Amino acid sequence: MFEMFFSTYLSSTIRFLFLLAPFFVVTMFLALTRGLPIAEKTSIIRRACVSAFILGVILFFAGPLLFNAIGITLNSFRIGAGSLLFLTAISLVNSGTRNHATGLPEEDRDDIAVVPLAIPVMIGPATIGAIMVYGAELKAVPEVAGGLLGLVSGLLILAGLLRLSGYLEKALGKTGLNIMSKISGLILSAMAAEIVLTGIAGFIASTSGA
Repeated sequence: MFEMFFSTYLSSTIRFLFLLAPFFVVTMFLALTRGLPIAEKTSIIRRACVSAFILGVILFFAGPLLFNAIGITLNSFRIGAGSLLFLTAISLVNSGTRNHATGLPEEDRDDIAVVPLAIPVMIGPATIGAIMVYGAELKAVPEVAGGLLGLVSGLLILAGLLRLSGYLEKALGKTGLNIMSKISGLILSAMAAEIVLTGIAGFIASTSGA
């Protein structure tokens, strides 16, 4: 049981961390909070991560309910969500940015923690689908616990990177952060391919069995 929990926790932490596209989020955070005092930046990081966690938990458990409600299978959703995630990965590899969150809001906002930082910069359409797929795949209690703790760990690592964003910008520069985003996109593309191929294999197995 502990081995199942620990292996799920490790894999989930890595999955969720790359799903969040941390270096792209760091780049957007730097642009959105330029000139703000450290205390306000810290508050924004905390509220953004809490908002992303609440949405992530809802999505984590919403998959099976949604699939049953609209009458689609997990394998079909895997193919759709994986394809959307692959498009996001391509955008990260090509330009270092996510295709759904490439610009800053035109108007000044009193609170940027939830919109646009938590949604859609941290959790966008492709991430939503992937979280629902991963949540639906975990059945046993140790797996579910490991998955949820992995989500928490991924967000904590991201929060740490955001706290160190000023140092990262000085050390890596905009070009370095862009390169790291592209590397994240490459890993994300492999994750997307795995989701799609699993969905295709499951769909073929279910139809041949029928």
